[in-house]
Amino acid sequence: MKTLLCFLLAATLAVAADVDVTGKWTGTFNMTGPNGETDNSTAVLMLKQSGAAISGSVGPDEEKQFPIVKGKIDGDKITLEADHDGHPLNFTLVLAAGRITGDVQMSRDNQTMKAKLDVGRAK
Repeated sequence: MKTLLCFLLAATLAVAADVDVTGKWTGTFNMTGPNGETDNSTAVLMLKQSGAAISGSVGPDEEKQFPIVKGKIDGDKITLEADHDGHPLNFTLVLAAGRITGDVQMSRDNQTMKAKLDVGRAK
């Protein structure tokens, strides 16, 4: 029984260690402003993973990128904080079926904007 438990634990850790989000991810960024207006845009994430830490940048395209100041992955959960011209962008994301999806929040001028992110690996 102990051998089976050790084998299952080792297999689980091996699968978790194989997850690497390093690379370019592209997709959609659909923002809802404080007044309810929506703005559909593109998203490009340039990620570098080292263990559980994630660095890189995020933005609407390759030319306009904002640095990730904090990033981590824990299983399929990804959290990022990027600096958008002095305002934090906070990402709460999930990696599933080859896509990264989730919520983004930014506060500026005492207003909060929310967005939905959906990106896949660029080919």
